[in-house]
Amino acid sequence: MGEKNYKIYAYNWKTKAIELDAYSQVLEKQKQTEDQVDNALKQQMQRLRYQADLAQRQFDQVDPNNRLVASKLEQRWEDALRALKNAETSYETKKKQNCDVAKLPTELKEILKNIGQKLPEIWNTKFLSASTKKALIRCLIDKVVIHRSVRDEIAVRIVWKGKATTTLQIPISVNSFVELSSAKEMEEIILKLASQGISDDEIAKQLTDEGHRSPLRSYVLSSTVQSIRLKHRLLRNPSQSHPRQIPGFLTLPQVAKQIGVSKHWIYDRIINGCIQIVKDHKTKLYLFPDETATIELFQKLKKGFTDKIKFK
Repeated sequence: MGEKNYKIYAYNWKTKAIELDAYSQVLEKQKQTEDQVDNALKQQMQRLRYQADLAQRQFDQVDPNNRLVASKLEQRWEDALRALKNAETSYETKKKQNCDVAKLPTELKEILKNIGQKLPEIWNTKFLSASTKKALIRCLIDKVVIHRSVRDEIAVRIVWKGKATTTLQIPISVNSFVELSSAKEMEEIILKLASQGISDDEIAKQLTDEGHRSPLRSYVLSSTVQSIRLKHRLLRNPSQSHPRQIPGFLTLPQVAKQIGVSKHWIYDRIINGCIQIVKDHKTKLYLFPDETATIELFQKLKKGFTDKIKFK
């Protein structure tokens, strides 16, 4: 599974017999929307005009001597006329805005007449906004079928207008190494390279280049390699089987034991920047101050009270 499986390649427009006049479709949809709004505004004005006429008739029929009723009916008539006037003003403004909508540039209009062949040329130009791109894709796609083929990836089948199809395999995160579909293959490679003395970082890079990944990443972590290596008791040197004791410092395994997490829990957070520390130049180890404050910081990170801790 190579790097290409992590990317969605552009549809090969030049080989597909899809001729789409996108410009005409956009204008047609815009006109349909404008017509719907126009009809709604006209209906609103018709209703308000009826209410104003009704209020006038009621005012004309009231006995002038009944001043209280006449005053209320006159106020209702004025309110109806004001609402009608506002609606008519809003309608005229809306019509003017529709007339002022800028047309697509002539250059873009010509390009869009053969969108099937020229879409890759204009996709990243200033002409197309994100919403326009989505609208164009909707015009080109008939349907999308998603199927979870294996635990760590989903199969996506895109059916385009014209019935051509594109099939993609998209990786998804899993909770453990064994849930990776390539776990067995990765393990064999790790053991082979580790027995040759190749470092965890180099093995991780090689596996990444070959298209493999860790459960929660799109690439292979060196901590994943180390986990598999140690699982099979492939130690870098004999002393590795005994935790080192560094005066004044705690090693990573010692910290992990004290706060009740796995070593890889700490390794992962060092890699993603949650724990900021550099290896000791002499010992080539991550060394943390042997202080109560160190454990307290790790406990806060573990419980979610902070999202980043730093050690000099």
